[in-house]
Amino acid sequence: MTSGPLIDPARLEWMSGELAALARRVDGIGAELNMLGNQLRHTPPVPGYAPPPPGAWPQPAPQPVPPRPWPPTQPVVRRPPWWQREGVVSRLLAVAGAGVTLVGVVLLLVLAAQAGLFGPAVRVGAGAALSAALVCIGQRVRTRPGGNVGGIAMAATGFAGGYLDVVAMTVFYGWLAAPVGLAIALAIAACGMALAVSWRSQWLAVLVLCGVAVLAPALTDGITIPLIAFLAVLQFGCAPVQLLRDWSYVHIARTAPVVIALLLALGEHLINGGTEHRVALLVACIVVAAIGAVSGVAATRRVATDVTASTMLAISALPLLGSPVLVDHQVTVAVQGLLAAAMLGLGAYSKLASHIRIAAAVAGLALLNVCVVVTRAETLPIALFAVSVAFLAVSFQQRARGAYFMGLAFALGGMVAYLDAVAPDALVTADRAAAVLGVSTILASLLGVGALALLVRQALHLGLVARANAEAVCLPAAIAGLYAASAAIIAACVAVGGTDGFTVGHCLATIVWMLVGIAMVLWSQRTAANAHAALGTGLALVAAAVAKLFLFDLATLDGLLRAGAFLAVGLLLLAAGTRYARSLASRGDRKVSSDSAASATR
Repeated sequence: MTSGPLIDPARLEWMSGELAALARRVDGIGAELNMLGNQLRHTPPVPGYAPPPPGAWPQPAPQPVPPRPWPPTQPVVRRPPWWQREGVVSRLLAVAGAGVTLVGVVLLLVLAAQAGLFGPAVRVGAGAALSAALVCIGQRVRTRPGGNVGGIAMAATGFAGGYLDVVAMTVFYGWLAAPVGLAIALAIAACGMALAVSWRSQWLAVLVLCGVAVLAPALTDGITIPLIAFLAVLQFGCAPVQLLRDWSYVHIARTAPVVIALLLALGEHLINGGTEHRVALLVACIVVAAIGAVSGVAATRRVATDVTASTMLAISALPLLGSPVLVDHQVTVAVQGLLAAAMLGLGAYSKLASHIRIAAAVAGLALLNVCVVVTRAETLPIALFAVSVAFLAVSFQQRARGAYFMGLAFALGGMVAYLDAVAPDALVTADRAAAVLGVSTILASLLGVGALALLVRQALHLGLVARANAEAVCLPAAIAGLYAASAAIIAACVAVGGTDGFTVGHCLATIVWMLVGIAMVLWSQRTAANAHAALGTGLALVAAAVAKLFLFDLATLDGLLRAGAFLAVGLLLLAAGTRYARSLASRGDRKVSSDSAASATR
């Protein structure tokens, strides 16, 4: 039997490859032709040049175009789960081992002593020997391949254990005097930080700080003065690191523990009272704030973008704000005044980074403490409004938004205190007005009106409020200002005439409302930038004055004063309407004359 013709698979595959190569060559030739065509279209023709006839020049032989390989496809790389990533599990195990070992050191020092096991010298010596051995072993382990994580964890455990051992000898056993114990602890902390800088390991420093902060209270019987002292030594001993490394976590780990301990101690003193350790706590607050300020300024001068250092600077001063619970008013005013001056000086120092102005928030709280301490309920608005005016004046001079917001905060606080001291019922009843209103009311009202005017003016000047939305700011400010102005007028009349001056004060207040409203309406014709705001505010004041005249004055004022108020308001309205109409007419005449002059020049 004979079969049909057979097809050679190898030859078929060869032909397919040749066809594919030919297709790639054709594609390459087409791409080159397109590129040459684009160049010819963008190249200007040469004057007097004509292309030669076909065949005049010898045509070069076509060169074979090598096949262009297709770009290889990039494989999709999928990130492994977190537990399979390099170093994650080893770090977790190392941190857990460090924590468990430090807990064992504390148990050896405390529980063994409570159970009467071993002797004190054996317990302390064993802890010191274990700490030194861990540091030495960590240095050797780190030099071996893959030993970086284990070496850092062992060294950190050793330094933290040595620090805790010194705390136990000083506080728990009482073998060392406090200055000697603090000096040895400072040396251990400095050695640990030096090794961390040498190894370029931020986590070594963080593990030491966190281990001591978490376990030291077990050796000092809770939050005590010795614990705060040892934590302050850590804060001070780690401060030079900021001059060499930009380690934000170290800044947090060295500042947060001592600040938290101080705040808890202040809270316990506030709850339980007593006079014990007041001076020591105050000194500790001052020392911690000073260390934070110096180290924060040094760090921001080295690295201008170190926001963490500025934040820790402000946080380290927070315990000092609690000094009013420790000392009397005179010392509180001195301490808070110095703190406010220092923080404002740092915020205003031009050679420091702008984010260090966060210290101004601490200064504001210190000034608030001063205002609350040195005043009574009726004089507190005076102090708050005075501070607000001062900040707003600085904002006006330097175009500083931070100073504006500080002034706004104090103005809001002053308004709350003002409403508490000068409640609305004091402006309605003569007997209540005579009992509440006085000279302090007049001063607070004048300062409040000034603060409101500066707030509105600076909000528009700094661009915080658009000119188109000026009415939304001016109207509430005008209402609050009228309340304060009315209180000042009534208080002045009551101070002069007693309860008889109450009705005179309301009559004058209505007239003042009308005068201010008419002035705003007329001023709207002379200004172009704030015309709508001035007109809306003025009309609102006029309407409020008329409403007060009919709703309150008509029922409260006596016969002669009632007639006088109606006559004065009516005449003012007539004069204002006439003046406004004349102003509109004169503006129309000026516009017509200017249009005529423009057409004549054409």
